[in-house]
Amino acid sequence: MKNWMLPAAILLAMSGGAWAEDDSYLAMSVGLERSSGKYGGTSTTDTTSIPVSLRYVVDDWSLKLSVPYLFVTGDGSVLVSGSRGGRRGSVTTTTTTSTTRTTSSGLGDVVAFASYSMLRSEEGDAGLDVAARIKFGTASTKFGSGENDYAVQASTYVAFGDFTSSLMLGYEKLGSTATAPLDNAAYGSLGLDYVLGDESNMGVEYWYAQQASATGYAQKELTLYARTQIGEDLTLNAFVMKGLSDGSPDTGYGVSLSSGF
Repeated sequence: MKNWMLPAAILLAMSGGAWAEDDSYLAMSVGLERSSGKYGGTSTTDTTSIPVSLRYVVDDWSLKLSVPYLFVTGDGSVLVSGSRGGRRGSVTTTTTTSTTRTTSSGLGDVVAFASYSMLRSEEGDAGLDVAARIKFGTASTKFGSGENDYAVQASTYVAFGDFTSSLMLGYEKLGSTATAPLDNAAYGSLGLDYVLGDESNMGVEYWYAQQASATGYAQKELTLYARTQIGEDLTLNAFVMKGLSDGSPDTGYGVSLSSGF
């Protein structure tokens, strides 16, 4: 099956199932994200992403399909599409065809994500989730490797009053090519969330991912985020991010709106 056909089939299955289960729901989100960094080089790569995602939840399962539209300004030495651990991955390529900064735009890689709540306390204040993800190599090779990536991960959380701590660990098999040789990589995150009220929360997360290429760097990021419900079925999300290594953008920020059906 061609790369674009399988994500489309998943999307249709999710949409159809949303109306078949009374205890399920479907949500759509649209966002705007900006990031900028040199990634260990001398030239800055600026990225604007407009991610669109569809999420379907039923019982202990959560399914998500997402794709970004990208605007990238740089010299072409950095792969900006992909989703290492659910994040946009940036890897320096082995060769750069031009030192001139240009702007390119187009669809990024389609990502399908599925998680299952394996364990959950009776009070719902602690649990363990397992998940799998496929990044389909649908983006232009200007943005990504053109190959599929596969990942598995597990995450756990424990609440203490208004605070919830979380830990996530994962491993990804990255598609590699002659022009973009990539190695498999482990990744993970630590988070702390605080409930501000019935409809709002905020938190901080530290993210780490192993170096995925001989010319790349490990990813280290610190993100501050906030969420608030602004309507019966409408949620506003925002974040600011600071890169702590050459494998991550120097800075980044974004906003998104999510609506349930």
